[in-house]
Amino acid sequence: MQEFVNRLWYPKGFSDTESKGLSLLFRLIQLLLWPLSLLFALVTSLRRALFKLGIKKQSRLPVPVIVVGNITVGGSGKTPTVIYLVELLRAHGYKPGVISRGYGVNFDGVRAVLPSLPAIEVGDEPAMIVGRTGVPMVIGRNRIDAGTHLLSHFDVDVIISDDGLQHYALGRDIELLILDGERRFGNGALLPSGPLREGLWRAKQVDALVVNGGQRFEGEHSMTLLQGALKPVVASAVQAPKLSDAVVAIAGIGNPQRFFTSLSDAGFNLAHAEPFEDHQVYNEADLMAVAGDLPIIMTEKDAVKCRDFAKQNWWYLPVDAKLSSNFDRLILDKLKEQRS
Repeated sequence: MQEFVNRLWYPKGFSDTESKGLSLLFRLIQLLLWPLSLLFALVTSLRRALFKLGIKKQSRLPVPVIVVGNITVGGSGKTPTVIYLVELLRAHGYKPGVISRGYGVNFDGVRAVLPSLPAIEVGDEPAMIVGRTGVPMVIGRNRIDAGTHLLSHFDVDVIISDDGLQHYALGRDIELLILDGERRFGNGALLPSGPLREGLWRAKQVDALVVNGGQRFEGEHSMTLLQGALKPVVASAVQAPKLSDAVVAIAGIGNPQRFFTSLSDAGFNLAHAEPFEDHQVYNEADLMAVAGDLPIIMTEKDAVKCRDFAKQNWWYLPVDAKLSSNFDRLILDKLKEQRS
């Protein structure tokens, strides 16, 4: 299903082996979905207007809030950006905390994300963020409640909201839009005929547009993801596979092909690459059916969901975001303005 949607939202043309009829089919589907996109535009415009008119109230927390989000559906690099910000702020004397929805986790109220909690209870991205940084983090559908709980239970002087660009009930001081540079805005259409949660105009309102790989234009901040060394999913892992060894790659992220391409570019011998749905819930049987006895290489986001049943030859490839000093200065200067 995810592959079908990606072809619909991010068209790159069809190869000679694919029929023109298939291309026409996708265009017809977009046309049929267009009325729903118009309805989506109407509903979201009305919601924004209610906040602008003060009919729906926006609440501000007593510390600066940095929102890291996007206007496209799917992965764009928000989680590495959040980790980068945590480390940047700590290096300059701040005490950051993080709030998030906790995608795929159903519970009432708010929940603190502790290193001991499995991903199934807090979500894969929160588990990854806390596992990597140890940052105080609270998840909840209501981000204002999550932020209030964070401030009342942890020593925090700046909050990073992981996602939530469209969560207008939460006041914010800095807005960062993270964009997949390879896919950018896809076909430029709103949901469901395209990947956009808001129109392209929204990209002009944020404090910084961060482009993850691919093509960058003037005024945008470039972000690259630097690969680290392979790490074992479980501590008792055997020796890491050599580049010449046949391996199986899996990825349950917004753009799995980006991960597979990065492995190929790094010289890994991919016997098979298996894409899964974003936020996929894994089990041992499914992955063994894909890989058998071959080593598996997965993303760090996938690894946090596989630790309870991982084999000794399962590995993950961590990545670190790299941004420019100009981006760092923009964030630090804006925070300084909030203090003055």
